Amino acid sequence: MQEIALWRIHLLRVAYLMLVVFLGRMIWPAILHHAHWELMHGVADCLLGAMSLVAVIGLRYPLQMLPLLFFELAWKTIWLIVVAYPAWAAHNMDADTADTTKACLMAVIFIVLIPWDYVWRHYAANFAERAWCASPYHPPPRRRAGWWAR
Repeated sequence: MQEIALWRIHLLRVAYLMLVVFLGRMIWPAILHHAHWELMHGVADCLLGAMSLVAVIGLRYPLQMLPLLFFELAWKTIWLIVVAYPAWAAHNMDADTADTTKACLMAVIFIVLIPWDYVWRHYAANFAERAWCASPYHPPPRRRAGWWAR
C-alpha cells in the first residue's frame, strides 16, 4: 500500500480545521442564541453544527474522516447546481442566495485538498466489505496461515 505524503495529511487537517472554525463560527452562535426557527432552517443549522463537531475528529484521523469531506463537497455541489445556477441563469439571485453561493463555492478548496489517488485506491478500486453474515452457499474466503501458524 502506498503511503500518503505527510504534507498531504496536513493539508487534509487544514480542510477539517476550516470546517471547524468557519462553519463553527457561523453556525454555533445561531444554534446557541436562536429565537424561533422554521423547521428546515433548524434542521439545516443543526446538521451543519454536527458537521463542525464531527470535523474535529478529522483533525486526528484525516484519512478515516474523508467521507465527511465527500458529504460537504456533495451537498454544496448539488445546491450550486439545483438552486444557485437556475437563480443566476434567470437573473433572479437575491442577496441570501448570493451569499450562500459564495460560501458553497469555497468547496473548490476540498477538490484540491482531497487525495484523489488514495480515494481511488481505497473506495473505488478496493474490494467491498463482506456481507454481514456468511451464507452457507458463499462461505468467506479462506485465509492462508502465516509462517508462524505452519
